[in-house]
Amino acid sequence: MAAAANPEDVIEYAPMEPEAVLRCHRRRVSEFSQFSELDRFELPEVSRLLEQDEGSEGGHALPSTPQDESYDPLEDELVDQVINREESTGDLDFSQMAHNAIEHAEELVHKAEEFAHKVWAAGTRLVSFHALPPWAQDNDYIHKSHRAPMPSFYACFRSIFYIHTETVNIWTHLLGCIGFVIIATYFLTRPSIEIDYQEKVVFSCFFAGAIVCMGASFIFHTVGCHSKRVLRLFSKFDYCGISLLIVGSFIPWLYYGFYCSFVPKVIYLTCVICLGSACMVVSLVDKFGEPEYRSLRAGLFLGFGLSGVVPAVHYLYSEGWFNSVPLTAVGWLALMGALYVAGALLYAFRVPERWFPGKCDIYFQSHQIFHVLVVAGAMVHYHGVSEMAMHRLTNGECSSEQHLVL
Repeated sequence: MAAAANPEDVIEYAPMEPEAVLRCHRRRVSEFSQFSELDRFELPEVSRLLEQDEGSEGGHALPSTPQDESYDPLEDELVDQVINREESTGDLDFSQMAHNAIEHAEELVHKAEEFAHKVWAAGTRLVSFHALPPWAQDNDYIHKSHRAPMPSFYACFRSIFYIHTETVNIWTHLLGCIGFVIIATYFLTRPSIEIDYQEKVVFSCFFAGAIVCMGASFIFHTVGCHSKRVLRLFSKFDYCGISLLIVGSFIPWLYYGFYCSFVPKVIYLTCVICLGSACMVVSLVDKFGEPEYRSLRAGLFLGFGLSGVVPAVHYLYSEGWFNSVPLTAVGWLALMGALYVAGALLYAFRVPERWFPGKCDIYFQSHQIFHVLVVAGAMVHYHGVSEMAMHRLTNGECSSEQHLVL
């Protein structure tokens, strides 16, 4: 038997305030069932809770965290759903952001392209023939795609990189000029053991004429839309360049054709230089470059070129009509002359745009064909005089009484 407890040993517990009980962690009241009867007696608050717990079916939890009267469990459920949805769609949101960024970048690029196109078009406006000022109207069979006046040399030179009525005219003679610069550089840099300095001087006249002619033509067609004053100035350079090409083409073949005939050579060269100078003087007249004098310009240069028929006949007569070498050389020169004549006639009569008005605005204009034939004729001429030079330098020596070299 357990000894009875001494009343002096009884520990008296101070009664707990209800707030102290509420601060306890939530536990079931049944966990306090181990309290003795004495504890139940000394702790009336706990005893009362135990009795309530024992009389309930499922028990009650201690009110350690008092419920807020405004608390709504549906709110917690909604928060949980939002969190779960954000976690499950995290990857989707990231991919959507990347997709939106790509679309935004594409939109910016598209706007930048539109802006650049507008800036470019603003500086390179194309108009119809009737929208041009009178000083810029040249060929009424070319209806559209003319460059509007550009009072800026930068804008004029930038226009060579897009399509308009002068694009082919510009590039045919620009490429021809570059081609002859390359040929001339190669020819003139050969050592003297291969090409003598006299031959270099003679061919330099032809190279200079071809380069100046095509270079002046390229610049004229590029800046012709600048202003009336610039158009007139560079048109004179263009016509003078044509005269220089004809003179430069005469010099090599007269030099080698009359290699051993001093007097005829001097006479023909003098005549050629005088005719070329006269053509250049006429080209400096302002009226000469106007559209109504197109036929006069073509006739002047055509007559100058055809004047070479006289020394050609003389050359064949002196060398023998049926000599194969002179016939071959004159054949190349005749082909060169035919190309020049054909180009000049097409230019004068404005064919084919005269037959197809408005259909040759960009390609196949008479002036473009003329440019192509000029480049082809210059190449043919270079080949022809090269054949004559090789014949004279390898197979022919002048006699003592004829050995008079200019």
